[in-house]
Amino acid sequence: MKRNLAEFLNDSPTSYQAIDNVKEELLSKGFIELDEASKYDIEAGKDYFVTRNESAVIAFSIPKNFEGIRIVASHSDSPYFKIKENPELKKANSYCVLNVEKYGGMLQSPWFDRPLSVAGRVFVEEDGKLVSKHIDLEKPMCMIPSLAIHMDREANNGKAFNPQKDLLPLMGMVSGDETPKLMDQVAAKANIKSEDVLGYDLYVYNNEKAIVWGENDEFISGPRLDDLQCVYTTLSGFLSAKRSEALSLYTVFDNEEVGSSTRQGAASTFLRDTLKRIYDALGRSFEDYEIDLAKGFMISADNAHAIHPNNEEKADPVNRPVIGQGVAMKFAGNQKYCTDGFSAAYFRQVAKRAGKELQVFTNRSDVAGGSTLGNLSNNQVALPTVDIGLPQLAMHSPYETAGVKDGEDLEAIIKVFFN
Repeated sequence: MKRNLAEFLNDSPTSYQAIDNVKEELLSKGFIELDEASKYDIEAGKDYFVTRNESAVIAFSIPKNFEGIRIVASHSDSPYFKIKENPELKKANSYCVLNVEKYGGMLQSPWFDRPLSVAGRVFVEEDGKLVSKHIDLEKPMCMIPSLAIHMDREANNGKAFNPQKDLLPLMGMVSGDETPKLMDQVAAKANIKSEDVLGYDLYVYNNEKAIVWGENDEFISGPRLDDLQCVYTTLSGFLSAKRSEALSLYTVFDNEEVGSSTRQGAASTFLRDTLKRIYDALGRSFEDYEIDLAKGFMISADNAHAIHPNNEEKADPVNRPVIGQGVAMKFAGNQKYCTDGFSAAYFRQVAKRAGKELQVFTNRSDVAGGSTLGNLSNNQVALPTVDIGLPQLAMHSPYETAGVKDGEDLEAIIKVFFN
């Protein structure tokens, strides 16, 4: 991998940059890029990838002779703030704040008093065609200031935030009638004119850098660990494997944090469409596809909750992963995690062959858990699936914490899975 994990996190402020970085790695390994809008000209013995919406990717290796399908899936998005149309708001006749809305189920309070920046994509017309340009302003551009304790004596006793009032990032000062224009900054970064921007998907993200820390450098903290840590480690494992027995797919979906119900999400037809086009292009029948699915397996990789050192009572009495003690398999009776007896047994076999220990995560029975990729993608492509994750603290905070060793373990397991 050209980057280490911390660099990958820092260089991937939104889904668009994350997929750009994945593409760079795939191209460096000889993968050939396909276009969904063109005929798939593919052949056995080669490696390919295709993107959708510039924020999701499926890479696949086709052995000369293969049996079965192996898939690993993760997601490219994280909770941040989406910038609305007409983003500048004048406040107190002096300040310019950005009009934003929450994206995903974020922890709100940690977003205060942090350096924030803006990234995403803009669309312009070039030679009569719409062209996307990915931008990252990189430097600290804004901040959400807290209200001083002197003005809110109950601030430390629990506080609910109004997203339209309390969570608007301060971007600059108003000078006379001149209000700072975000699009001027964005356009300058993209080497275009602001009036030429026809559309955009821009987000406010945490500008702080990821770090490795701890007595023995056992922790990594940074933005977007959920789920870019899995994006990175599964890609590394996938690329280092032989991928010579089964049709092998590395998949990154978008929009998991808002339910996956988009054309590039896990609930979409992206995976199904890609698989069917592969089989059509290779001259394999629909029955061949169904047989290989029945022999196939999917690993859905989305980070898991580690037991919290100051809140042990929030965890299940026994199924409570600890950072640094291995990848966690996730179980749920309501099948929001779709691990079952068979998929757990299969994944334990793979981990054993990789020489790695596993942990188990379940929610407390009186606490509703979240959902992830496995059960949603199975609505389109049904095959045995295990939901797993890397144990982490402060999930959905703008600055999360996980373990270095756990990521290394997942990389090793994924390599054995695709071998």
